[in-house]
Amino acid sequence: MIELSPEPPIGKRPHPPVRRLDPIIRERSTTICPDRWTVFAFDLEGRPVSWFERDRVFKRSLASAVYGRERVGGRRKYWRLSDDDAAQAFDRILRAVARLPLDQLDEQGVERIERILSWTPERLAAERDRFDAAYRPISILPPDQYLAVVLQATFGCSWNRCTFCSFYQDRPFRTRSERDFREHCHDVGELLGRGAALRKRIFLADGNSLTLSNRRLLPIFESAREAFPGRGLYGFVDVFTGEKKSLDEWSELLGAGLKRVHVGIETGDDRLLGWLNKPGSADDALDFVGTLKRAGLRVSAILMVGVGGERFSSDHVRRSLELTARLPLDEGDVVYLSPFLEHEGSAYARRSREEGLRALDADEIESQYVELRDGIRRANPRIRVTRYDIREFVY
Repeated sequence: MIELSPEPPIGKRPHPPVRRLDPIIRERSTTICPDRWTVFAFDLEGRPVSWFERDRVFKRSLASAVYGRERVGGRRKYWRLSDDDAAQAFDRILRAVARLPLDQLDEQGVERIERILSWTPERLAAERDRFDAAYRPISILPPDQYLAVVLQATFGCSWNRCTFCSFYQDRPFRTRSERDFREHCHDVGELLGRGAALRKRIFLADGNSLTLSNRRLLPIFESAREAFPGRGLYGFVDVFTGEKKSLDEWSELLGAGLKRVHVGIETGDDRLLGWLNKPGSADDALDFVGTLKRAGLRVSAILMVGVGGERFSSDHVRRSLELTARLPLDEGDVVYLSPFLEHEGSAYARRSREEGLRALDADEIESQYVELRDGIRRANPRIRVTRYDIREFVY
């Protein structure tokens, strides 16, 4: 979910619900509650970021795509609004803001409201073109990075042959030049404007960006922090590419501003890793996470839930719990449990069909999630264990 520490979270219902005819002015955002069950949140450019209407949550991406979420029958339902529905939502928000009594607000409140009202549904829709000028498609982020400044140091994934992943199948892996990256930082800064204040981290995309040599990464780090000062750096890396760096190299990146490494471990079952065509082993993951921790970095270890279906379920759970119990994680580290979504047309789907692999149903995936979550927490109460639902991703 979206976090605005130390401010109250955007995208979470105030409790109890309140009615505020005046805007709630925060250092990095503006919040308006026109009635008991409606909350609108805006960045400092005045663009809507997220809002609640009754029991539905909506999030707007930087490209002005709008995604909805609600709970139906105890489960979350996700959808994307059509362009027409998104325009109607923007119009509804702006009409609500226009009803605020400006003559009762202080100078800062009036300035925030006027900035919000400078946007129209048409102008918000046109943000898509500005986004496309600054970015190539951003396929996925870790949950704690949805409100990061995303900078694309690389495109695609350096391995890109895992059967379960289709995020980067449409693009070859390549690295930006230093000059291109600096221009990219400028373009992203222009797109975010004052809204960058809401984004307190820098995430280096795409997949496996941290696999680059330190000789190439260190100038990238320097340019990123120069463009967006006061922020730490974060990024993805796989075990089998990340372990190629030495302890000294990871320590060097810590000194250059790297804070957390997000590691796609997926499972502690070596047999399942092989079936997924992902190099490495549980022992490799143990060694690599140990290196990161000795370097002083925080770690987010990502495990999938339900991957491998019924055939691998028992060994996946047992060996993943064995592995996470051995990982040298401590307070400040995270284990993300990501419910697996099979993508039609993927290598995983084809192999499952050919071999008659039975996928777990929603109840079975939820049961596996609870078993993994509770088992990891019992083994190491100091670390945070939480859900990583890729359907929540919005940037």
